[in-house]
Amino acid sequence: MSETEIISVSEFKAKCLDILARLDARQLDRVELTKRGRTVAVLTPPETKHEAVRKLHGFMKGTVIGPDDFDLTKPSCEDEFLADTGELHF
Repeated sequence: MSETEIISVSEFKAKCLDILARLDARQLDRVELTKRGRTVAVLTPPETKHEAVRKLHGFMKGTVIGPDDFDLTKPSCEDEFLADTGELHF
């Protein structure tokens, strides 16, 4: 079960490796470090590769605008070309 933990900086100093291991194992979602009762830092585990890929999918949706009569399925070049060099056949 994931959770948030609020601890003092001095307690973090004493338990640093254990806390980092719990973040890595996803037992903690977030650790707030406090100094004199005020939050001074927040630790979170890095996102997994799966989470990173999910964020990328569709992130530019709606950012490209073309004319209404523009056909994205129409070939941009009528001539044949060599795919490995990008050269046109003449």
